[in-house]
Amino acid sequence: MAADRTRQNQNGVVQPLLTDLYQITMAYAYWKSGKVDDNAVFDLYFRKNPFDGEFTIFAGLDECLKFLDNFRYSESDIEYLKQTLPDGIENDFFDYLADLTARDVILYAIPEGTVVFPRVPIIKIEGPLIIVQLLETTLLTLVNYASLMATNAARYRMVAGKNVKLLEFGLRRAQGPDGGLSASKYAYIGGFDGTSNVLAGKMFGIPVKGTHAHAYITSFSGIDELKTVNLRHKSTGINKDLLSLAVEYRKQLSGLLGVSTDESSDGELAAMVSFAIAFPDGFMALVDTYDVKRSGLLNFCAVAMALNDQGYRAVGIRIDSGDLAYLSCLARETFDTVANKFKIPWFKTLTIVASNDINEETILSLNEQGHKIDCFGIGTHLVTCQRQPALGCVYKLVEINGQARIKLSQDVEKVTMPGNKNVYRLFSADGHALIDLMQKNNEPAPEVGQKVLCRHPFQESKRAYVIPSIVEPMYKIYWQNGVICQALPTLEEVREKVQSSLRSLRNDHKRTLNPTPYKVSVSDGLYSFIHTLWLENAPIGELS
Repeated sequence: MAADRTRQNQNGVVQPLLTDLYQITMAYAYWKSGKVDDNAVFDLYFRKNPFDGEFTIFAGLDECLKFLDNFRYSESDIEYLKQTLPDGIENDFFDYLADLTARDVILYAIPEGTVVFPRVPIIKIEGPLIIVQLLETTLLTLVNYASLMATNAARYRMVAGKNVKLLEFGLRRAQGPDGGLSASKYAYIGGFDGTSNVLAGKMFGIPVKGTHAHAYITSFSGIDELKTVNLRHKSTGINKDLLSLAVEYRKQLSGLLGVSTDESSDGELAAMVSFAIAFPDGFMALVDTYDVKRSGLLNFCAVAMALNDQGYRAVGIRIDSGDLAYLSCLARETFDTVANKFKIPWFKTLTIVASNDINEETILSLNEQGHKIDCFGIGTHLVTCQRQPALGCVYKLVEINGQARIKLSQDVEKVTMPGNKNVYRLFSADGHALIDLMQKNNEPAPEVGQKVLCRHPFQESKRAYVIPSIVEPMYKIYWQNGVICQALPTLEEVREKVQSSLRSLRNDHKRTLNPTPYKVSVSDGLYSFIHTLWLENAPIGELS
C-alpha cells in the first residue's frame, strides 16, 4: 500500500549533499572499480542504550523514507561536486550520479516508536553498493537525534507519571532551528503533551502552549500605567473595572493569606490585570518575578477572583525559580484556602506549572518531596539531551553479493553481526517482552510454544532455552521498487506506539536506578556462523 503522498513534505535541508565527503569519494572509487552492480546489505544500529537506561525508542523512520523518496542530485549539486571533488574524476561518474535514485533499494525497519535494544539492526538497507553507501550519513543523522530525543522524552514521561502534563519549552536552547523543530516533534512522540514552539505546532499538529515571560511583569511599574482596565462580563456583557476589583480582593486576601499588601508589587498586579483583560479565558501568570509568597500568589489570586466576578475562570500559575516543592505546596494550600473562604470549588484545581532548568533527577526529587505540580515545562536538559548528547548509531556493511562480511575489533562491542538477518521478539508467558533473537535470514522463524535456544553472541557459556508465548517478527519492508510500501502512521499513532511498546517491557527494565538489562541474543546457527567467520578473518599471530 503506497503512503499518502501529502506526507512527503521533506525538510529542505535533508538532501543527498547532507553527507560526509568520504561517502562520495568512496562512491567514485566503487564506480571506478566496476562495483556498480554489486549488491550490499548494511545494518543501522547502536551499541549502548542512552542515559544509563536499558531501552531506546526508535524514531526518525518517516524522515528516512522521505529522504529515499526524494533522493536525487540536482544540477547545482553536480556542478558543486565537479568543483569540490579531487581533480581527475571522470565526467561519466557525474552523469551516473545525475541519474541515481533509490528505486533499487529495499529498506527493512522496525516500526517507528518501538522499544529497541543494542546490536539489533533497527534499519536494514539492501541494494546496489554505491547507492546504499551514499545513504549512510544522512540516515544516521535522521535516526540518531530523533531516537535519542524520543527516548529522553519517554524517560521524563515515566518519572513524571501519567497524571502530570509535560510541555517542551526548549526552542531557545536547542542546537539551531532544525534541532529545535526535531526536539519538539520527538518530545511529543516520546510522551510530552505540547510545545511552546509555534512552527512545530503548525508543521506537526502538536498542541502549542505558553503564558508570558518575566519581561511582561517587569514592563509595568505601577497600576497607574494601565490604559485599559474594563472587562465585559462573559454572560451579561456588563463592563466593570477589573483593576479596582483586583485591588479590593487583594485587601481581603492579604489578611486571609497573612501577607501584607505593602510587600506586594503594584507593577506585578498591573501586569496581571493587563494580561487577564487580554486573555480572560486563558489567564495563567508567572508568580515568581519578585516573591512568590509575599507578592506573586497574592496578586494572582486577587486577579483570579476579579475575573471570577466577571464570569471567567483563571487557568493557573507558573513558577520558574526557587524551591519548587515548597512553593507548589504553598500555592496549592493558598488555592484551597481561597476556595474554602469564597466557596469556589474550582479554585482548588487551578493548574500549577513548574519550569526552571528541570531534569529527570529534579522530577524524581520533587516526587519524593510530595510536590503539588500539575505540569512541568522542560527545556534545556530535554532538547540538548545534556545527560548524554549522542546515541552513537552506526551503519555497517554485513553482506555483499550474498557473502557475509564481518568487522573485527579488539573491543568486542565493535564486532559486527555478519550477514543478512531477521529479528524476532519473544514474549514470556506473562505477556512481557523477554528477549530479542537475531537469526540468519534463511533460518526458519521461531514458533509459539516451541523451545528455542538463545545464545549470547560472544560469550559461549551464556545461553538459555526460551518457550515463547508470542513471537513478533520485528521487520517490515517500508521501501521497495521506488515507493513507500507501508501506510505511514500519524504522529499520534507513533506516540501511542511508544507507550504500548514500553508497556510490553517489565518494570525492572524501565526503572531509573540499576535497571535489569534486556537480553539480546542470536540463534545457535548465527552464533556458529559468527565465530567461524571471525576465525577465518582474524590474523594468526606468531610468537618468537
